Amino acid sequence: MPEALSSQKKVVGVKQSRKAIREGRAKRVYLASDADPAITAPVAEECAAAGIPVEAGFTMAQLGRACRVPVGASVAVLL
Repeated sequence: MPEALSSQKKVVGVKQSRKAIREGRAKRVYLASDADPAITAPVAEECAAAGIPVEAGFTMAQLGRACRVPVGASVAVLL
């Protein structure tokens, strides 16, 4: 589980994550492997274009717990 997400500055969710990527504030992006690809694919493309490292392989529940939110998260960004 991405421990860095619990202790460092982050944003959770697609809208906030894409905004952070566009603004150049994103250092690393975490994508849930069980999230809808229609949601995560555009985020992954933006990361590739901006040269931001992407980590997948976590579930939405794992990302939600790591970010300390009560629901699953499809996208989380470390700032």
